[in-house]
Amino acid sequence: MSAAPLASIPYGAYWSTPFARWQGSFGSLHSLRFAMHVGRHALDKRKIPVDVFDFGVLGTTVPQQGAFYGLPWVMGELGADSVGGPTINQACATGARSLQAAAAEIGQGAATAALVLTADRTSNGPHLYYPAPQGPGGTGVHENWVLDNFERDPLTGLKMIQTAENVASRHGISTSRQNEVTAHRYRQYAEAMSDDAAFLRRFMDLPFEVPNERFTKTVKTLSGDEGIHPTTAEGLAALRPVVEGGTVTFGGQTHPADGSAAIVVTHADRAAQLSSDPAIAIDLIAFGQARVERGYMPEAPVPAAAKALAAAGLKIGDIAAIKTHNPFVVNDIYFADSFGIDPMSMNNFGCSLVWGHPQGPTGLRSVIELIEELVLKGGGYGLFSGCAAGDTGMAVVLRVSDSRR
Repeated sequence: MSAAPLASIPYGAYWSTPFARWQGSFGSLHSLRFAMHVGRHALDKRKIPVDVFDFGVLGTTVPQQGAFYGLPWVMGELGADSVGGPTINQACATGARSLQAAAAEIGQGAATAALVLTADRTSNGPHLYYPAPQGPGGTGVHENWVLDNFERDPLTGLKMIQTAENVASRHGISTSRQNEVTAHRYRQYAEAMSDDAAFLRRFMDLPFEVPNERFTKTVKTLSGDEGIHPTTAEGLAALRPVVEGGTVTFGGQTHPADGSAAIVVTHADRAAQLSSDPAIAIDLIAFGQARVERGYMPEAPVPAAAKALAAAGLKIGDIAAIKTHNPFVVNDIYFADSFGIDPMSMNNFGCSLVWGHPQGPTGLRSVIELIEELVLKGGGYGLFSGCAAGDTGMAVVLRVSDSRR
């Protein structure tokens, strides 16, 4: 018997922008202001009045000007001046952690309806200077917030890609096997783009209007995610590993991106009122977090998922759909092998390996896609799990029910 729900999500009360490869169409847009701009239109289109919210969570990992004011600023701009809440940065696990924070607030009765909004822009990341007035010459140190942290974990000194190579080496995951799964991931995404991007249109407002930097007019429209390279088995086979002597190519890893995503979290009764289809119920069942050995980040989604499943009172065989944040395809191969499942059965309709990684919103978009896949299946339990910087991972178990089936 599974655990009781922690909170609920109204069907359709969520959205995601397209994800644009960094330095693309969103590269000059302030990520929080952009998320506010999108949020206003999304709430209006879904006929969700902003006064229903008494809690909010902002998930963001790349600072933007004014970000010190965080969630209260965002909710105030949306017209909810009385709503407070935290601003969360847990690297790539930010989406899942933000969702958990909202579910906990609802579950303990401290709030009745929460907006979880996640936004990031890896493009043109901030350059930070840290003064050192007592140092030689008084000269401080500086960092490029995005690029320098991609290149080096301050605890281990490793690049992100080295963690994938460590896992590939430990578990004998070859380049050819990585290429096989990667090619399949692109075929899965192609299914989401079929029939004029019918799957994406279930949660993404397309064609998507890209505003100017002042958010006063539309400068272009997007028909879906931007900057995804055509990928074939032959093209993948021609790529060389990025690290000399390694196995991971550019084809087998994600790309930095920009975008935002949001989900409304509430209790079951309010969810039915705000839902675009009250016959569909979406319940958040459990969460899990884990940290693995230093330098083995792609292993972290496995113990995180195991903890979430245990908290839910479920086994992997009870799960109807699985989505992962997979910055490296190595993640999915290790995950599938660990649970004894087929890696080709995961990540239907797309994943971050293909559509990119804006960090904060990545996991939340995956959860949204997981919900929609389960709706198409007629319901069932879903599992999302992903890794994050610092060799950590987070997982979410949810359930979709359709009273007509």
